[in-house]
Amino acid sequence: MSAPIRHQTIFPSLRYRDPRAALRFLVDAFGFTEQQVHENDGQVVHVELSYDGDMVGFGVIGSGDPLFDITPSCVYVVVDDIDAHHARAVAAGAEVVMEPTDQDYGSRDYAVRDPEGNIWAFGTYRPGVE
Repeated sequence: MSAPIRHQTIFPSLRYRDPRAALRFLVDAFGFTEQQVHENDGQVVHVELSYDGDMVGFGVIGSGDPLFDITPSCVYVVVDDIDAHHARAVAAGAEVVMEPTDQDYGSRDYAVRDPEGNIWAFGTYRPGVE
């Protein structure tokens, strides 16, 4: 009997001033593998890298993304029902920094700040799943 397929649901998400240089560094220095690199007008805007079956994502600082105008890094968690999850977080006292928002790439996301100031983003997009 084979082991069930594991799908990662928690992802570090970072921003860099030079995401192309960050991509090269992370691959060369740490052994990450490129999974997806998205560009817009020659500028790297989103990267997904893998390492030992897990993924990390990053993009460019100053991209106009409302979440990353707040913080250069966060933890992104995949959830199926954004609105119910958002309601639960609000009921528990989470400080909303981005209301549930439909993204142009098909995800629905929201973000909150925890009591220690860390940003947590939740969305329906599943990195690495096409």
